[in-house]
Amino acid sequence: MSIPAEGRLSAAAAAPAIRANGDAHIAVELDAVTKRFGKTTALDDVSLLVRRGELMTLLGPSGCGKTTLLNLVGGFLMPDSGEIAIDGQHITDVPAYRREIGIMFQNYALFPHMNVAANVGYGLRMRRVAKGEIARRVADALALIKLAGLEDRKPRQLSGGQQQRVALARALVIRPKVLLLDEPFSALDRNLRASMQVELKEIQRKLGVTTIFVTHDQSEALSLSDRIAVVAEGRIRQLGTPDEIYRQPIDRFVASFVGDVNVLRARLERIDGALATVALGAARVLVPSRTLGGVANGSVVDLFVRPEELRPADHDAPVAARGIVAAQIYQGGHVDLYVDAPEALSGRVLLRVPRHEGMSRWPAGTRISIALAADKAIAFRPA
Repeated sequence: MSIPAEGRLSAAAAAPAIRANGDAHIAVELDAVTKRFGKTTALDDVSLLVRRGELMTLLGPSGCGKTTLLNLVGGFLMPDSGEIAIDGQHITDVPAYRREIGIMFQNYALFPHMNVAANVGYGLRMRRVAKGEIARRVADALALIKLAGLEDRKPRQLSGGQQQRVALARALVIRPKVLLLDEPFSALDRNLRASMQVELKEIQRKLGVTTIFVTHDQSEALSLSDRIAVVAEGRIRQLGTPDEIYRQPIDRFVASFVGDVNVLRARLERIDGALATVALGAARVLVPSRTLGGVANGSVVDLFVRPEELRPADHDAPVAARGIVAAQIYQGGHVDLYVDAPEALSGRVLLRVPRHEGMSRWPAGTRISIALAADKAIAFRPA
């Protein structure tokens, strides 16, 4: 997939050149960073500002460059070109052990022969901190992660969630300028993963530590982040808050990658300044016009609509599409209805409806009319 011009511009414009004296509000700055592995370009002219105290998530598919970016900040890789700064200080050529970085890997990397306290205090011992200070800071860190009393246990005596907490405490106890998290929840089951996400966010907010978090899980990124950088093919496709990424995707890739979405074939009626009117069946919806540059009135466009923005049409509602319910999937708080409809690019539309209504009114085989929520969609020229 080639990256459109708007993706390249957003990557290049994400950060200005690094300034000699830095900025009190900026913790990490990358300026035009490129990294190649042989003939493969893992990161291509990436610029990024990470604000002090924020949780920035790098979100993207496998092989997109997000872990490479994390390793460049951590000093485990060196860029082929570009500059990196932490707290306004150029650290591009500074080795990892001098960057004051805390890092937590996917596999936790705990020392099996050391107990919990020794694992947590390892970084402090390497920094030759006094024994009394190490003991105090380790105790504080274990209290923070709710593992006080388990100091003498070995990693094999801990659950997966407890091992993860130990790895987090080890990264935090050194009081890092920046905390780097490389898909730390990937090995946990769903329930434990959700609870650890909440705990991580609480700890991050309490300490105010600048955090860069790598994940390919969209729901994880949306729930945890202050801002998200969506990465694809070695470039930042879009940078924004979770709501901006979800509601105002800059291109088809971001719209398709982040969250569930329906793509419906519609027709552009007109463009009025910043807004455009798009027709789908008898329904009309206002969408941003910035994604429809050069599209003529009357042309076919692809309308991207989230499942929660579609609903069964009332008797007086304009009908956007009609179809037959192919399946209903019970999801606890709601029911997912999969509807075969010719208006859908894939041939099938996903709606989310209240639990009681979905189960009783819309069994498989039922004919259904679909309405749009007003002004909750975005359109792109056909692929």
